[in-house]
Amino acid sequence: MTARILVVDDIPANVKLLEARLVAEYFDVLTAGDGYQALAICERNQVDLVLLDIMMPGMDGFEVCERLKANPKTSHIPVVMVTALDQPTDRVRGLKAGADDFLTKPVNDLQLISRVKSLLRLKTLSDELRIRAETAQTMGIDELLRSGEGRGDESGQVLLVDGRANSQERIIKALKPVADVSAISDPQAALFEASENPFELVIVNANFEDYDPLRLCSQLRSLERTRFLPILIITEQGDDDMAIRALELGVNDYIVRPVDPNELVARSLTQMRRKRYNDRLRASLKQTIELAVTDPLTGLSNRRYLDNHLSTLFNRSMARGRPLSVLITDIDRFKQVNDTYGHDAGDDVLREFASRIRSTVRGADLACRYGGEEFVVIMPDTSPEVAAAVAERLRSAVETVPFLLKSSGQELSVTASFGISSRISSIITPGQLMKQADLALYEAKTGGRNRVVAAA
Repeated sequence: MTARILVVDDIPANVKLLEARLVAEYFDVLTAGDGYQALAICERNQVDLVLLDIMMPGMDGFEVCERLKANPKTSHIPVVMVTALDQPTDRVRGLKAGADDFLTKPVNDLQLISRVKSLLRLKTLSDELRIRAETAQTMGIDELLRSGEGRGDESGQVLLVDGRANSQERIIKALKPVADVSAISDPQAALFEASENPFELVIVNANFEDYDPLRLCSQLRSLERTRFLPILIITEQGDDDMAIRALELGVNDYIVRPVDPNELVARSLTQMRRKRYNDRLRASLKQTIELAVTDPLTGLSNRRYLDNHLSTLFNRSMARGRPLSVLITDIDRFKQVNDTYGHDAGDDVLREFASRIRSTVRGADLACRYGGEEFVVIMPDTSPEVAAAVAERLRSAVETVPFLLKSSGQELSVTASFGISSRISSIITPGQLMKQADLALYEAKTGGRNRVVAAA
């Protein structure tokens, strides 16, 4: 996992120490000596995470964090406060300012890297949802993005998995002002409860004598229904191994015993608000984008969505210096299918062709019906070599197995031609990228069809 991290501290020695630790993990590191410089860097640059000192002259870390979270351009950037302050009140103040986490100096290397990687995984998910939501907004179908924005103050739904009745009572009491808590002591029963009910947070107290709480966390992350459900684990003081392993499994946050009620409330609210935000984005995709930008015949995205989203992906590729490839494919001699077997048969072929595209491309790729019998696949972070391999796999999948015409029960052999282009220094617009792929497709068609050609 690579990312750009901003380290903010007024003491150069602290900056150098954190920078060395992060560079050793192959992160790209930016540095700032004060809050004003940090805000300017985040405004101008692509920053994936901020490690922020609190005690700084001019503007302290609390104010920097508040300003970052108040700015729509930077509000999505995770902030980890790294400071010598170690009182619960300081942690709570930082979390209320919008910080995603709080690490106390001297920072344990494993804790630091585990926290950073955990937050970056969450940001990657939110970024993808946010980018697609922004695509919807530019197309004028963003009404549902705003629905539910007032839910921040509503009482949350929390599932507490705790093996001891007395600690259940203390946690329920602490969270009562902000959440309705359902407590359960059987971890396996808790797994069923979490999958069958609309909880916004699961709190797992690692106080079981004969059960590994990380097993439950792993199972929650494995189930489709609970994959995106935030998990907060309560660990023993000094049990760093448990906390680090939990974060590696995908647990969102942890808190150590003895639990400070205010910190528990602050961390719980942070997780529930993040879930509501991501849920709202997912709902907008499902309820609006699918209706407005999905091809009704094949179920793939249509050209309208491609034209908008390609620009976003292209600009992100340019900003991050990451590869981007485009595949354009055309069904060979498709007109003969319609002329010979009828348009119903043609529709059967198009639907099956789209199905084979879906089963061949990766989850991060964007597959679209471009028009007629032409399809486009956008492949972020994909080199020309990998794009060619994907295209060849799809070409083989089309050619090898005959297409069943549901309208007549006949089987039909189908082939397709493929053109590929990748973003290089001379390609500076999405239109140029598409043009190169189209020229490569033309070369594949004129060169005998049923082949893959990459743009020079």
